[in-house]
Amino acid sequence: MIYLIILAVLIFVVLPGLRVVQQYEKGVVFRLGKIVRTAEPGLNWVIPYLEWMRKVDFRTITLPIPPQKIITKDNISVDVSAVAYYRIVDPIKSIVSIENVMSAINQIAQTTVRNIVGRFLLDEILSERDRINAEIRTVLDTHTEPWGVVVSVVEIKDIELPENMQRAMAKQAEAEREKRAKIIAAEGELLASQKLGEAADVIAAHPIALQLRNLQTMAEISIEKNSTIIFPAQFMSSIDEIKKFLSKEKS
Repeated sequence: MIYLIILAVLIFVVLPGLRVVQQYEKGVVFRLGKIVRTAEPGLNWVIPYLEWMRKVDFRTITLPIPPQKIITKDNISVDVSAVAYYRIVDPIKSIVSIENVMSAINQIAQTTVRNIVGRFLLDEILSERDRINAEIRTVLDTHTEPWGVVVSVVEIKDIELPENMQRAMAKQAEAEREKRAKIIAAEGELLASQKLGEAADVIAAHPIALQLRNLQTMAEISIEKNSTIIFPAQFMSSIDEIKKFLSKEKS
């Protein structure tokens, strides 16, 4: 008889009350509708038929924010998609304060993205993503704190522009590259003209330098195996001067 009682207690009382909580979870135990304690990871026991346990996942959850149609401050329509990372830090608040944490964060995240991004110009959205991400995360964290949730990261994933705006930005970028190319070419011509001026001053001070340059040019021409060699007039005049000098020396 005693064994039957023990077996009945084991079957109807002990075994139905056993609960396993994973390492990444915490359990919230309700007794007749009232929270009485939290259960740590491992094997736990609740009073059957009087207590029940709800498990809360403490891992970081990835929440994709679907594309939102937003009008920027300069009246340009863009589609912005983002992703948020959050985790529950207070299991009791996440159950008592809000019905569905994930659904609530999803809705408030979409609204916050639209409100924050809509306050910026298009150029600011493209160039200041870190600042926008920080503002979105701050606003989300403020809303989710009473729910026992911490939003750790918010990142804008993609910004889709209208096709006509993409063409306009492509033309702008092309014009910007052409402007830089022309500026670089003008700076190169300026530097080249300065160096040519310095070279002219050196040649004017040392006329023989020009003749050396002529000889160097002739040597470069001869490498190409051309059948015709052109002697510069200055080179011919220098030869005549050398002949006159030699004749004077002989006389």
